[in-house]
Amino acid sequence: MDTADKQVSMATDVKTILKLKVPVIVQIGKRRMTMDDILQLAPGAILELDKGSEQWLDLLANNKHVGQGSAVKVGENFGIRIEEIGSARERAEAMAT
Repeated sequence: MDTADKQVSMATDVKTILKLKVPVIVQIGKRRMTMDDILQLAPGAILELDKGSEQWLDLLANNKHVGQGSAVKVGENFGIRIEEIGSARERAEAMAT
């Protein structure tokens, strides 16, 4: 395969990669619990998380941290206003690891 063919192949690979759909998660906090405590959960239970209500939420793509933002209401739904996000390169590298 000559250099021109490799460049066309790489361009096609990049276009394909950019079309991939990955899960995007907005994480409000974490907490470790025993299995016994998890089995005791019922509707109406409240779990205290490790973040204050004014702290930014974590934005994950493909389970990798790519940014942070604040919660907003969008109509009847919740959303995230991006406050901090890595460069395109940093985001791509985070998902590659």
